[in-house]
Amino acid sequence: MRLSKLRMSAYAVIFAGPSVAMADDAADQMVQDALPLMHYTCASIAEEADGDEEFVVAVVQKMTALSLYNRQVNIEDHATTDEEKAQLREAFIAALSDGCAADKNALLGGVVDNAVKTTLGF
Repeated sequence: MRLSKLRMSAYAVIFAGPSVAMADDAADQMVQDALPLMHYTCASIAEEADGDEEFVVAVVQKMTALSLYNRQVNIEDHATTDEEKAQLREAFIAALSDGCAADKNALLGGVVDNAVKTTLGF
């Protein structure tokens, strides 16, 4: 699977719905779900996925959710219409793709967090 597939895989998931601060138990579970995935680099996720786009989407989704939670972001504060959310998704995917293209050995969690930061203008 090429790095460009990462861009396509993430499209349907990222910024698809609201993300708001959640209860401690839910936040703890989110961290527990994401922590085992934090070892992935842009290259290693593509290699391990071996064409399984759903796997990539699931990993990127968990990392993105954690980034949004850590920043206490509610997507509804940045986009309310489907068109605005689609624009955010496209900007996120471009930032994610650029980050991985710049360094295929970069930790994916950091690339995801930077893409969130860039996309939302933080």
